[in-house]
Amino acid sequence: MSALGDSMVGEDCRAEPFAEHHRAALKAACAEDSEIWSIYSTSFDPEHFDASIDGFAGSPLNRVFVLYDGNHLAGMSSFLGIDDSRQVLEIGGTYYCPHLRGTGLNGRIKNMMLRRAFSRGIRRVEFRVDQRNTRSQAAMAKLGATREGVLRADRITWTGHVRDTVLFSILKEEWPV
Repeated sequence: MSALGDSMVGEDCRAEPFAEHHRAALKAACAEDSEIWSIYSTSFDPEHFDASIDGFAGSPLNRVFVLYDGNHLAGMSSFLGIDDSRQVLEIGGTYYCPHLRGTGLNGRIKNMMLRRAFSRGIRRVEFRVDQRNTRSQAAMAKLGATREGVLRADRITWTGHVRDTVLFSILKEEWPV
């Protein structure tokens, strides 16, 4: 699965591997919508950002990216739980600045990330969404991901909420949709 963590370029968007010089700007971007973090399993609000980004970026099974729409910081997303032996990973930890939601950026970013994953030997990409997050579920359907079901009481979020997780996936042979 070589080069999963290298920079990516898509349709008027790009992704750079998270590095320390991104920290302040990404933290500020994640602070633009403090309400959204209540439906995430991990909070990247200002109070939790440093510990959360360090945890995500510090895992050898993750690749964290800072996202750009054109030349403007747009948010973040990650390849999570990369499992070379199963050729599976999750795309998650995705956050877009509020003014970019609903603009089509998500589709462009996800297509760029799927192209990278599938071109590097991944055969299955998963997306795990809090059942309360209807916006992300709609985005997964629009992307063409298959809704596989609900993992009941799957995890305890940073707020203590016991989360039901909706599992979606796209297989290499199903993409592009």
